[in-house]
Amino acid sequence: MRLKQILSGCMMAVGVLMASKGVAQETAMWGITPSRNLVSDEKNLPTKWDVETGENIKWKANLGAQSYAGPVVIGRKVFMGTNNQNARNEKIQGDRGVMMAFQEADGQFLWQAAHPKLPAGRVNDWPQQGICSTPYIEGDRMYYISNQGRIVCADTEGFRDGENDGPYVDEQETSEIGLDIVWEYDMMEELDVFPHNLATCSPVGAEGLLFVITSNGVDEGHVAIPSPLAPSFIAMDLKTGALVWEKDYPGERILHGQWSNPSYGVVNGTPQVICPGGDGWVYALNPKNGDLIWKFDGNPKDSVWQLGGRGTRNAFISTPVVYDNKVFIGMGQDPEHGEGIGHLWAIDATGKGDVTKTHEVWHFGDETFNRTISTVSISDGLLYADDLSGFVYCLDLKTGKQHWRYDTFAAIWGSPFVADGKVYIGDEDGDMAILQAGTEMKLINEINMGSSVYTTPVAKDGVLYIGTRNILYAIKE
Repeated sequence: MRLKQILSGCMMAVGVLMASKGVAQETAMWGITPSRNLVSDEKNLPTKWDVETGENIKWKANLGAQSYAGPVVIGRKVFMGTNNQNARNEKIQGDRGVMMAFQEADGQFLWQAAHPKLPAGRVNDWPQQGICSTPYIEGDRMYYISNQGRIVCADTEGFRDGENDGPYVDEQETSEIGLDIVWEYDMMEELDVFPHNLATCSPVGAEGLLFVITSNGVDEGHVAIPSPLAPSFIAMDLKTGALVWEKDYPGERILHGQWSNPSYGVVNGTPQVICPGGDGWVYALNPKNGDLIWKFDGNPKDSVWQLGGRGTRNAFISTPVVYDNKVFIGMGQDPEHGEGIGHLWAIDATGKGDVTKTHEVWHFGDETFNRTISTVSISDGLLYADDLSGFVYCLDLKTGKQHWRYDTFAAIWGSPFVADGKVYIGDEDGDMAILQAGTEMKLINEINMGSSVYTTPVAKDGVLYIGTRNILYAIKE
């Protein structure tokens, strides 16, 4: 496939004009802000609702049968990544990677992207998993990674505004409820990237760039890396889709897949892009050129990687959080590998080079913390984390000392969302636990959503949005 990255001259002129006037663009993304800290200043959020009776349910909207990406709320719309098992377009049937847009006020379906599956099958594009990339949205432009390993820039209005904002007149299955592509970049074709199982990155934007982890990984037999020189970390120009830089730091040391997401923060006045590598190292990069600032090995030196998760060496699926000149991140493996010993790190982000031995602030792990695929939340001097085994933790931010642990009795894929003095966390059994934020553990309520919750809630204007496996809920007292 060819690189699709052409913008009309008038669009470029408008972008330059907006930049020159300093017009701020509203943004939305996985993790709320580029630092990825899952904490909101929203107030008056609900603690009681019932999905069966409809109590405090503002609206609900049907998704596909598997939903892992989102929700994100911006521009009076809510976006979710899902699959095509609840086909919205009768002309588009079968397995697809789908991104849906809904009206914020009432949940009305607006439009969708519906990407065909890759012919290689599960080695690159696992069946029925849909789109697992939560979009980065800036103004009326959204950026996500499709199941085909393509970086997609699209108009958040779709074709409902009556305009084709991209350069294509032959867009696939164009309709009023279709995707309006502005530019598209095929990482497999252009960079020889080999996604293992699925390309999943939820990208982040900053300084006019889009930062992406490519999902480059091992082959179907888990014995070789088909494309060891392909980049793991890249930066794209937000406006044009041009490749700005690429780095293959993990290289031949990739353990399995690379399903984490980059973060962006400013440390002592210096911008950094934090990229978790598929080799179990955290890499801090210069946003402008991708040059290495520092790196940190998240595994003990005696750890060993073994196929099927039997070893002790872990990688990253969780997203790093940049906070107070530090990086906080947990480690784990593919959930199919089961439970095992995990690690949660606080890293001083002010160093240079290999800082493994010199910049560890604290470590929470070994027998006290299990493998995790979730991202931490930091608020009021406390850090909230969870692991795949179903435990939710509250730790002291400075020392890593545990204040309390709560057992959900089910696997957790999502992350804790902190707002309004509460911690919201969903689990695989479909239960949404609402815990009191603070050093004393208190369960406020536990509500079953009727289906597994693999996503993380978000809130806006007093409304809590929760995406289950197959339904998106808007909840308000």
